[in-house]
Amino acid sequence: MCRFVLRFAAHSFTIAILLFLVSASAQPGPPVDTDKSLVVRTTTGELSGVARAGRGAEFLGIPYAQAPVGDLRWREPVAAKPWVGTLNATKFGSPCSQPDLGGWNRHDAETGKEDCLFLNVIVPEWPVSKPLPVMFWIHGGANEGGTASSALYKDGTLVNHGVILVTVNYRLGIFGFLAHPELTAESAHHASGNYGLMDQLLALHWVRDNIALFGGDVNNITVFGQSAGAMDTSMLMTSPLAKGLFQKALAESGAAFTAPLLPLAQAEQSGTALAKAFNAPSADGQIKYLRTLSASEMLAAQAKLSPANRLRVGPDIDGFVLPQQPVAVFESGQEEHIPFVYGTTTREFGSNQSADQLRMAISFVAGAFAGKAIAAYGLANGGQGNPDPKYGTAADQWSADMIFRCPSVTQAAYHVAAHDPTWEYEFNHAIPGQEAQGAVHSADLPYVFGFFPKTGNIAGNFTDIDKKLADLMETYWTNFAKNGNPNSSGLPNWPQQVNTGTYIQFQQDGKVEPADALRAAQCTIYREWLTAQSHPAH
Repeated sequence: MCRFVLRFAAHSFTIAILLFLVSASAQPGPPVDTDKSLVVRTTTGELSGVARAGRGAEFLGIPYAQAPVGDLRWREPVAAKPWVGTLNATKFGSPCSQPDLGGWNRHDAETGKEDCLFLNVIVPEWPVSKPLPVMFWIHGGANEGGTASSALYKDGTLVNHGVILVTVNYRLGIFGFLAHPELTAESAHHASGNYGLMDQLLALHWVRDNIALFGGDVNNITVFGQSAGAMDTSMLMTSPLAKGLFQKALAESGAAFTAPLLPLAQAEQSGTALAKAFNAPSADGQIKYLRTLSASEMLAAQAKLSPANRLRVGPDIDGFVLPQQPVAVFESGQEEHIPFVYGTTTREFGSNQSADQLRMAISFVAGAFAGKAIAAYGLANGGQGNPDPKYGTAADQWSADMIFRCPSVTQAAYHVAAHDPTWEYEFNHAIPGQEAQGAVHSADLPYVFGFFPKTGNIAGNFTDIDKKLADLMETYWTNFAKNGNPNSSGLPNWPQQVNTGTYIQFQQDGKVEPADALRAAQCTIYREWLTAQSHPAH
């Protein structure tokens, strides 16, 4: 059952991401005349940014690591080499190499390169008059696609609330998370996989070393992310390598243990099987062979694999970046003891399973807890499920509860039990024009960044209600970054979470309403199931 759970959660999460996640990127442009007032000398060299419309500045496409190509593919990232002269930091760098997973990331897949380890710094004023809080964004995309090089993140109004925004590219998919015994053997840490997480860590070190030069407060860094970015944020809270690199965390629609991570040995087995599927030799030398393939050849070989035979590639328990299962770290109260905000949308990802199909899926996944779960979703005794105007069909509810809501609620409950300040939200505001779908996965992004797309899956006919809600959410988010508490004078009170699970709801009318114990019945069953998975009887 454990193998199925891993595959079910990972597969469901990936398929859902492909349907809805946002992607937007831009190609590097030609050099421009250097504005001497926008020149910053970093630890690796001088770079020149560009003024933002109105006020502020942008420094884009900053290399924080050497290109992970050739012999550096599948190795711990190496800090960028110093350069001579002034680097033109006025255009985004390339997205990371990734498969074409659908319309949401097609442009990123078409323009992606292995030489992609760039970050962007967006500043609300220039020069900065006093040190500002830093918000470090990890983009979503199932750790398989997406990019930080997006107008969604860059061109909105979040920074206007008095923060510096850093967005970061990191290696994805087979380039970012392949584990293999040969890679473990060549590693000084006897570990493999998790290169994408190591990229995020190196980018955080770059921020620690350089952000003061842009006006940032090196002692006030908030890591935040959405979807896979929220999962990675939560994983970093459990990594000894991240200790002291950030002071707050905010996770939107994702937790560290949506699916249990593979132990290194199992991840290595998947990597070996994947190498064979790529026609690597059966004996030693698989990684040497794979390093001779171009990124496009690797992706083409991956695309030829049938979905049923695609092997899982993602974060693993490598003993270095992640020494333990994140659930064990949170359960024992050993995660970073920092202020934490988290939340989910009301619909996240839906499902079109029939009642019979859903009963079968629940029975297969939940095992001994299937009876409780089937009853909780109104499926007992041949029932057709209990639909909910907010959460959708029983299948919609099960999907969102299992992959997003209940892992997030459970992770936060452990954080609260460790006496760490925690705040929860639920986003119940559909994109205008998408009310029939409800507040789906990624529907909160325009409101977090104050950017309202005109095309794509989160585009809509935004009104003043939407703009006011965006301003409210941006204020909460940046208050948290500034002070470790989302509240301030004039805002509806957002209670700190206690044992009752108090949270706030961002409603369709733009108002904020309090509530308690999100999906208590369903998430209690999930937590019992998770505990049984984590502590199997001997």
